[in-house]
Amino acid sequence: MAEKVEFELVSPERLLVSEPVEMVVVPGTEGDFGALPHHAPMITTVRPGVIDIYQDGKVTDRIFVAGGFAEVTETRVTVLAEEATKVAELDPAEVNSRLKAAEQSVEEADGDAARNEARRGLLVAQAMRVALDAALPLH
Repeated sequence: MAEKVEFELVSPERLLVSEPVEMVVVPGTEGDFGALPHHAPMITTVRPGVIDIYQDGKVTDRIFVAGGFAEVTETRVTVLAEEATKVAELDPAEVNSRLKAAEQSVEEADGDAARNEARRGLLVAQAMRVALDAALPLH
C-alpha cells in the first residue's frame, strides 16, 4: 500500500474532506502545487481554483475553492477555504448569475475599497466558470 498524506479541507460552513489521500494538488497563489507524503513544511495562500484529490494514480475528486490558506507538513495538508464546493455540484445557471452580478458590481463600485472587493468577487466568479467549463467526468 502506497504512503498517504492526511488531507483536510475546511470551509466556514463545514469540514468537506478529512481522509488519507495519495496526493492533493492545490491552487496556490504562487502556482499550483502537489503535496505528497514527506512534503517540506510550508504555509501559503490559496487562490480561487480547483483542488484535485488523487487516489490510485488518478483524480478522484475535484473541489472548487474561492481562496484561503494551506498548511503542509510531512504528514498532513490542511486547507482553510473561504468557500468550497465540489465541482460536480456547481450549477451552471448559478455560476452564470454570479458572474453577471460580479461584473455589474465592478461597474457600479464606488471608491477603491468597493472596487477592490468587487474585483475579488469577479475573480472568484471567473475561476468558478473556468472550473465548470473544465469539468470532466471522473472515472
